[in-house]
Amino acid sequence: MREFQITRRVEFSDTDMAGIMHFSNFFRFMEVAESDFLRARDLSVSWIEGGVKWGFPRVSATCDYQKPAKFSDVLTIAVTLEKLGKKSASYRFDFTNQRGEPVAVGRMTSVFCRSLGPEQIESLEIPHEMRAKLEGPL
Repeated sequence: MREFQITRRVEFSDTDMAGIMHFSNFFRFMEVAESDFLRARDLSVSWIEGGVKWGFPRVSATCDYQKPAKFSDVLTIAVTLEKLGKKSASYRFDFTNQRGEPVAVGRMTSVFCRSLGPEQIESLEIPHEMRAKLEGPL
């Protein structure tokens, strides 16, 4: 599968007192990249259809850091669908800076679910049409 890419500038609010991107913001950048990946396939991370709330809540997220990202750096985030399970989608996020240097590698797993009420969700098999969009070309 061809990887999907976005670019995003490290804003001042993304950094700590040393001007280095705070580790937690890599997860925000991954979430934006995942949402854009899904949107490019006419999908979403959360939606309401037929009066039911559907979505892909995360069940796992990690990030390994290789080099600091600094204020005003432009990062490229390459998204790869690493694994499509019966109910889950696992992504890899490769962060590089404007010089092409590796900055971080993140991973996230989301599970297809529907809401059964305010505090209860049910995981379901990913429908065939949705699987085709996730695996298919842009």
